[in-house]
Order: sequence, then C-alpha cells, then structure tokens
Amino acid sequence: MATRFLISRVSSARNLFQLIPYNSSMVSQSLTKLCQSFSSSFSKLGPSYSRPMTSLSLDHRVPATIITGFLGSGKTTLLNHILTSQHGKRIAVIENEFGEVDIDGSLVASHSSANEEIVMVNNGCLCCTVRGDLVKLLLELVKNKRDKFDHIVIETTGLAKPGPVIETFCTDELVSQHVKLDGVVTLVDSKHAMQHLNEIKPRFVVNEAVEQIAYADRIILNKIDLVTEAELETLTKRIKHINGMAQMELAKFGSVDMDFVLGVGGYDLDRIDSEVQVDKSCSTTHQHETGKGTLDIDEVDDWLERLIEEKGEDLYRMKGVLSIKESDQRYVFQGVHSILDGCPGSTWEDDEERINKLVFIGRNLDETALRRGFKGCLL
Repeated sequence: MATRFLISRVSSARNLFQLIPYNSSMVSQSLTKLCQSFSSSFSKLGPSYSRPMTSLSLDHRVPATIITGFLGSGKTTLLNHILTSQHGKRIAVIENEFGEVDIDGSLVASHSSANEEIVMVNNGCLCCTVRGDLVKLLLELVKNKRDKFDHIVIETTGLAKPGPVIETFCTDELVSQHVKLDGVVTLVDSKHAMQHLNEIKPRFVVNEAVEQIAYADRIILNKIDLVTEAELETLTKRIKHINGMAQMELAKFGSVDMDFVLGVGGYDLDRIDSEVQVDKSCSTTHQHETGKGTLDIDEVDDWLERLIEEKGEDLYRMKGVLSIKESDQRYVFQGVHSILDGCPGSTWEDDEERINKLVFIGRNLDETALRRGFKGCLL
C-alpha cells in the first residue's frame, strides 16, 4: 500500500533575525554545504541531476510530461486528442512501442511522410514511437527537431512503472542538459480502477496501478460516465489516500484542457512551498503535527541519507520545505527514490511562522520512524 505522511514543525523566526544577519558567511557556507551534501550523498544510482543552486534561475530546457495509466485508462484517447485537436501548442508525442495511436495519411502534414520515424501531423505536433532507447530518441528530437516543438509528452505502457522513466531525466547527464521533467500525469479508468488497486500481488511484487497514482502530479479520472456518483466518491477518496498532493480532473473521453497536462511544474523547486501544505484532515496515511523548533543542517543531511539508504526503493516521491538554523531562507527539496534535488528558496518574512513541511509518498513507510528521525534534527 502506498503511504503518504506529512510531518511539520513550527519555529519562531524572531531570534534568528536578531542574532544572524542575512549576509552572514556562516549562512552562506551552511546553505552551500547542504546543497553539496544532497548532491553527493544521494546520487548513488548514477550522476545526480544538477542545476544552479538557486530556485530563481532561468531554465531554457524543453519540458517533458510523462503520461501513465493502467491498461484501458484512456492514454491513447488523450494522445489522439493531442495530435488532432487545434490547441495551438507544439508538442512532440513519444508513444510506447505497443502504442495504438493511428497516424494515418490524412493526419500527416504535407511536408512529412508517414514512413518517417518522427512524423509531423497537421496541427503542428510531432509523433514518434520509442522502440528501445528512450534516451537516444530524446536526444535525437532535441538535436534534429528542436525548433519544431515546445513540449514533449511521453506515453508509458499500461504495466510500466513510472520510476525508471522519471530517473532517466535525473541520472542521464546529456538528457538533463536539454530536457527537464515537467510532471507525471496519470489516467485512471473510473470503472475498473478499484479492481486494479485492490488486486493482491505476490510478496515483493508492486501493484503497478498504485505506483502510477503515487508518482502522479496530475490525475485524470476518466470514464466517469460509466460509474455512479457514490462509486466516483469512493474512488476519489482511495486515490487521495494514496496521493493527496496530486490535482485531479474529471473526464469522460480523456478530453481535458491541455493546460492541465502541460506546465505542471511537478519537479520545479519554485513551486514546492505552495504544493506542500499542512492539510487539516488526517487519516492513517496522512499525518501532521506542529511545534516550535529549527533544524540542524548536518542532522538533516545524515537523516535523509540514512532514510534513502534504507528505504530508497520504497520512496516514490519526497517534497519538503525546511527552516534551517542561521538561515533567513527556506530550503526546498524534492526527490524520487534515491535522487534528491534541493536549493535555497524564498526568504522568510519577519512576522512569518516558520513551518517545516515534509511529504513522503511510498510503500511500507514507518510513520513512527519518520517522526523520530525528523525530531532528531530539531534543535
């Protein structure tokens, strides 16, 4: 079962502002150390994704959205919508090797050929099929067709785990130089989703339907015309139980506003603070509490390193906003499995309560151990 915990603490900012000036070299060294320690400690799966250590830096890389969902959830319908509708956006669609998108002659633009590996269709979008090496195809798109598109959409197979595709954008240095992960959009078949979510798997086998929801930044509840309001409400509660951070949209034939699918910013550190909110509702998988205290940067580093070493495979997503001792800035981070990305964020206001907020989405997570580890970082 995928589990979500939100743990928070409140710390007063007054004493820090009185004792430590903003331009203190100690503050600068501390933040730099945290950035460096995150990069060095949590790149054990390969080269970590590197970015300038400021959340306000300009990013000119092309954004990519991963479309996932169980068999029959409506991924093909959504892709057909992208490739045929006059939405005015230039999108390169990469369908999986078992994709069912029908690019017939009537859809192919006059200057393109249906026999080409990368086909341009009439609405200005590109379509191609990945038959093996996703990295190679991404780099080929960027190198040869970069002036033809502004966004990439990648379709996974119905049984695929999103994790390896996500990690491609974090661990491959060439890809991360040219393409950035915008977010994961999961389609859910409202009629059959509960059946898939409740399926009992053998020991050590992950439920793919649960994982796909756990990784999501956006969730499209599709085929809602095939279920009752009561069934839809039950499914919605179950999904929020797995992933309470993802925004949800209802759909009948996979038709949604492109702005819901694109420009998600799910891996944009600038948006972490607004996304990780203290939810007033509690459940067995969503916990929070408040209390005064600031965090010791070295203890945070040690705790997260131990956590990832022990539970990296079970940690689907992590997001956090931290109040660090002797710093006037928030520290924001997000991660997937054993890969973390973080940097200093916006400045705390003088009269603002400093709230440390952490969200963990995963499986087999020990709430008591997470709380104990977090408390061990408090001063």
